[in-house]
Amino acid sequence: MTIKIAVQMDPMDGINIHGDSSFALMLSAQARGHAIWHYDVGTLNLDSNNRLSAWAHPVHDVQRVEGAHFRFGAPKRIDLGSDIDVVLMRQDPPFHVGYITATHLLERIESETLVVNNPASVRNAPEKVMVLDYRRFMPPTLITRSTDEIRDFQKIHGAVVVKPLHGNGGKAIFRVPAEGDNLGALLEVFNGTWPEPHMVQPFLPDVAKGDKRIVLIDGVVAGAINRRPSEGEFRSNLAVGGSAEATELTPREQEICAAMGPRLKELGLIFVGIDVIGGEWLTEINVTSPTGIVAIDRFNGTDTAGMIWDAIETRLG
Repeated sequence: MTIKIAVQMDPMDGINIHGDSSFALMLSAQARGHAIWHYDVGTLNLDSNNRLSAWAHPVHDVQRVEGAHFRFGAPKRIDLGSDIDVVLMRQDPPFHVGYITATHLLERIESETLVVNNPASVRNAPEKVMVLDYRRFMPPTLITRSTDEIRDFQKIHGAVVVKPLHGNGGKAIFRVPAEGDNLGALLEVFNGTWPEPHMVQPFLPDVAKGDKRIVLIDGVVAGAINRRPSEGEFRSNLAVGGSAEATELTPREQEICAAMGPRLKELGLIFVGIDVIGGEWLTEINVTSPTGIVAIDRFNGTDTAGMIWDAIETRLG
């Protein structure tokens, strides 16, 4: 069947066509003969008749050719309920009020159009908050804006990592030594930049062995890669220079995936990426705009984008 797809994402001009998961999904959709539209979240419009629309471009000639990786047709206002079968909500975080507002608007078409991932579930499951439901698999974790609370935490755990609660891509993640050097200054910056509390965890030396990204599709493991930090860096995210390698799941990682898989499927979180350090410690559940499928397929010879479309087509009936 031909599916009409609207992809809500950032501008396509500057994306990394060799690693971007949204681009891989568009390539796969095109290969299946589906119709693809692209729109910016800023063009969403809910009219007085409660119809949700966006200014969108039809997307043609998606290909991995630098500088010629897509072609836009003439823009048109499309009704995301009556004109479209599937909306892919793929703009990058940060997860802020604008992102939350878009989920509220997209909820209004749920009786007509499948939104991936489910917008209400995305809103209620930001990366570093939903993971708290699975504390038994996490390292000790403190959520706070208090310097004194972090110092008390350090007395128990030594060096810590401080990160924004709604950050992404490894940005603004800091390691603070056990002595607490510059913690006060760092918290001044964090508290002045973000209104919400911050996440604090013990520094895990096993991060040198890698931070595993595991992709689940409708709650089932589709594949994984291990991401290692570059020289002089403790963050392993590919976006900040980490390198990827093939990997297998440990028994602990299999246990983690089995524990959360049914819940992810129930919530309509079709495409999810979780992060596990040292084969043991769950740190994030990525539902807003998960990545990693291109690297997984490169190492494993799989077709993760195709598996995602299989799951979507099954949901469409």
